Amino acid sequence: MYDLIIIGGGPAGLTAAVYARRAGLETLVLEITVCGGQIINSQSVENFPAIPSIEGWRLASDWQKQARDLGARFKTAAVTGVELLEDRKLVHTAKGDFEARAVIVSTGAGHRQLDCPGGVEYAGRGVSTCASCDGAFFKDRSVAVIGGGNTALEDAMYLAGICERVYIVHRREEFRAERHLIDAAKNMANVEFLTPFVPAEVLGDDSGRVRALRIRRVDTGEERTLEVPGVFNATGMIPQNAPFANILKLDKYGYAVAGEDCESGTPGVWVAGDGRTKELRQLVTAAADGAVAATAAAKYVRLMK
Repeated sequence: MYDLIIIGGGPAGLTAAVYARRAGLETLVLEITVCGGQIINSQSVENFPAIPSIEGWRLASDWQKQARDLGARFKTAAVTGVELLEDRKLVHTAKGDFEARAVIVSTGAGHRQLDCPGGVEYAGRGVSTCASCDGAFFKDRSVAVIGGGNTALEDAMYLAGICERVYIVHRREEFRAERHLIDAAKNMANVEFLTPFVPAEVLGDDSGRVRALRIRRVDTGEERTLEVPGVFNATGMIPQNAPFANILKLDKYGYAVAGEDCESGTPGVWVAGDGRTKELRQLVTAAADGAVAATAAAKYVRLMK
């Protein structure tokens, strides 16, 4: 019987483990692959307070080591669900069941992959899913943004303030984004709309980084090559909350409905990180969620004992 089981070993889960152990909770972290979440694919993290620059995998490794040194336990296992019992939670995994008094779900949300040759190959080497994280790497250069929703338009306008030129590539003539965002982007001199186009191939250079994006017009098959070292994929995210629909209230997009207190609505269950409804999904906000959730879980466990 653990005091706390944390499902997911990304920034939110690792921070929760640190705070839980500092609060004296017997803590288990269950992660399906490698701890660290999306940051392990980032060549350089430059937006985390007090750390000017660090490789993503190194930050994740240091984060996990800190939690492990404090006494948190880690197991690699795919969680298939959580069962609520009278005085505990039963966490089902492909490698057996684990019991805890409290649970934090921090499985996050995964970005949709760029569906074209080179889209996966060049991830972290010019293909990015975070304009605010990686935009500065392309200062005064040209970039492409893929997508037609609010995130794509917001990313494009953010990048327009940094980059020489921004191409918005969208498969339809109509956009899902709000009208005011579309109008604002069209009024920016260095933003160009390319519709109806889809990514055909991400092209790399001899150093293994992106050098261009080949796009194809949907209706005619016409192709163009954009000489851009940066391609920002804003085609959406997929929350990893499906196995927990019985203990989390999910919105129509699959995000767990929870505020800044990370309360799930189910006693003894909290949700932290990118998988919950929130305005900003960044390392620092995931870490904050982990701290908030673990602190609340510690209070809950003390009352149970």
